[in-house]
Amino acid sequence: MEQKKILIITYYWPPAGGPGVQRWLKFAKYLPDFGWKPIIYTPENPSYPLLDETLMKDVPENIEMVRTKIWEPYQLAEKLNKSNKKFKAGQFDVGKNQSWKSRLSIWVRGNFFIPDARVFWVKPSIAFLEKYLKENSIDTIVTSGPPHSLHLIGLGLKNKMPDLKWIADFRDPWTEISYYKHLKLTKSSDKKHRQLESAVFKNADITLATSYTDAENFRKAGANAVCITNGFDESDSSKKAEEQKGENTNSQIEKAFTLSYIGVLEQLRNPDNLWKALDELIRENVDFATDFKLKFVGRIDDKILQSIENSSLKNHILNLGYLAHGKAVEEMQNSDLLLITNFPNESSKGIIPGKIFEYLASGKQILSFGPEKADVAKILEETKAGKHFSYQDTETVKKFVLEKFELWKNGSLLENTQHIEQFSRKNLTQQLTEVLK
Repeated sequence: MEQKKILIITYYWPPAGGPGVQRWLKFAKYLPDFGWKPIIYTPENPSYPLLDETLMKDVPENIEMVRTKIWEPYQLAEKLNKSNKKFKAGQFDVGKNQSWKSRLSIWVRGNFFIPDARVFWVKPSIAFLEKYLKENSIDTIVTSGPPHSLHLIGLGLKNKMPDLKWIADFRDPWTEISYYKHLKLTKSSDKKHRQLESAVFKNADITLATSYTDAENFRKAGANAVCITNGFDESDSSKKAEEQKGENTNSQIEKAFTLSYIGVLEQLRNPDNLWKALDELIRENVDFATDFKLKFVGRIDDKILQSIENSSLKNHILNLGYLAHGKAVEEMQNSDLLLITNFPNESSKGIIPGKIFEYLASGKQILSFGPEKADVAKILEETKAGKHFSYQDTETVKKFVLEKFELWKNGSLLENTQHIEQFSRKNLTQQLTEVLK
């Protein structure tokens, strides 16, 4: 039987690194197993904040790639202020950390580039793809955002080709994402963002959300929304387990109780209450001070690192920087407790950071921070994989960490996650194909 074709319009594709690339990379990997042929449309000359060549191994052999050039203003922004490199990953200096250059750059980014700085790729892509879709008999497309400007490509194609089936995939919300309120938008700019978002919700055949709460919010805003979460690839976990058999890595040789954060940590998701709890434990508990290590794998905001290094935590930090995805998974395995953080405001309770699923696959216990009644808390409760705290908790966090430390010290800190198979990439791809019917 001939495979059905689906065009995936995505900005992030290997060698891009970070979590944004992995969702549709993994879907593309498994779609052929369910009778679908993925075709990737992506920029020829993108400006990625992170690179990870090792993700190329997951790109399906002989996958059809379609590329066109994109113009982005990030080079100009970085000349104005070096910290503007953070914009590519949706990060900002906040509060007292903002210089006048940061404030100006954020204002320009929010009001001149709507919805984002990749908007200059929209019109050329619509013109190119209208012809391409007709010539190649493709009647199903996916747009994946952020950057949410890619959804405007889908909107433009849908207006020109009403019979086209369009799936708008929101890896993160648009106007409800936490940093939206930090964009210093004028009333007219805010109105334009919301009008464009509404047009996408109302015209896409299906809007995909990565969390239960986001799907509910999208439906309230007029979208035909379905939740398909991110997940973990069983082949990644099994490969790492095989590679580690009989190995003595540095992390394994060191007998330390290791709390690890894997990924990008920005100022808006900084768990100050955790650093305070750890600082107190180090000063109050000699055994904890002797055995504790705080490991960072990824890009940690300089201001956060500076703050931590001014506390008792200074001599307990192992900062490995950004590592290739496979190495990052290995460092998860070589940890005892894994940290995940979300934005603190209630509107972010639906955000489920993608790395939580790889955390689950590692079998390690998870320490989570974010708003109360978050979707992450629901997953942790269901899988018995850890505990979720608000940013106001300190004593309860301290008690939780100490409890895990005592179990580790006694050799009783066991892996005990449950019901995680629902989050495997292959099972999630099967869910996607049901939506595509």
